[in-house]
Amino acid sequence: MIILKTQEEVEKIRKACLIVAEVLERLREVVVPGVSTWDLNAISEEEAQKRGAVPAFKGYHGFPYALCTSVNEEVVHGIPSKTRILQEGDIVSVDFGVVVDGFYGDAAVTLPVGTISKEAQRLCRVTREALDRAIAQAVVGHRLSDISHAVQAHVEPFGYSVVREFVGHGIGRNLHESPQIPNFGPPGRGVKLKAGMVFAIEPMINEGVADIRILEDRWTAVTADGKLSAHFEHTVAVTKNGPDVLSLLK
Repeated sequence: MIILKTQEEVEKIRKACLIVAEVLERLREVVVPGVSTWDLNAISEEEAQKRGAVPAFKGYHGFPYALCTSVNEEVVHGIPSKTRILQEGDIVSVDFGVVVDGFYGDAAVTLPVGTISKEAQRLCRVTREALDRAIAQAVVGHRLSDISHAVQAHVEPFGYSVVREFVGHGIGRNLHESPQIPNFGPPGRGVKLKAGMVFAIEPMINEGVADIRILEDRWTAVTADGKLSAHFEHTVAVTKNGPDVLSLLK
C-alpha cells in the first residue's frame, strides 16, 4: 500500500532530507585522495548529530555504519573501512539517510576523487542525467513505470546497463515503503501517480554488464565484471505542481 503524505508530513520529510543534503555537501568537500571511507563515515555521523538527526542506516537490518561508501566497481552498500583509502582517480558513491521527528530522508551522490578519467566522468554524468529524467516523470497522472523507463531509456544508448537487484522506494515514516521503483521497464505501467506520494529515486548504473555479486561481508555489491558503477539518489514528492525534490539544497 502506498501511503500518501499530507503537506505537513512532506515538510517533515524535507527537513530530514535537507540535513542529508548538507551532510553530502560536507562529504563533497572532504573526498580527496588519502581520506579513508572510515573517515567519511565518522564525518557523516558527526554532522548529522550536530543537526539533531539520527543516522538512518546504522543498525538497519544489521548494517554496521551510518554511511554507505561504494568505491569504483562497488555498486551500493559499501562498508566503511580504515584500510580503504581513496586514491586519485577513484569514484565513490556516498549514500546517507537520517530520521528526524519520526520521518526519514535519503539521498546519494557519486563523487570524483581528484581528477578522474573521461570514462568515469561520462558514467557519472549520464547516471545523474538519468536521475533528472526520472524525477521529471514524477507527475500526477503518470504511471510508476514511467519513472523506471526514463532511466533505462537514457543510459542504455550509451552502452551502460541498469542494475536489476536494487530499486528505489517509497519513504516517509519508514526508510523503505511501498512502492518499489525499478530503474528499468516499459512505460505506462503500475499505479497512477497521485499528489502526496514520496519516492526515493535512485539509478544504479554499471559501465559494463548489469550483473552484480555480493562480497563476503554480505553487504557490498560489486559489478560482476569489475567495471565502474555510479549511483545517484534524491527524495522526491509528487505534487499538483510537479515534482518537488526534497533533498535538493536551494
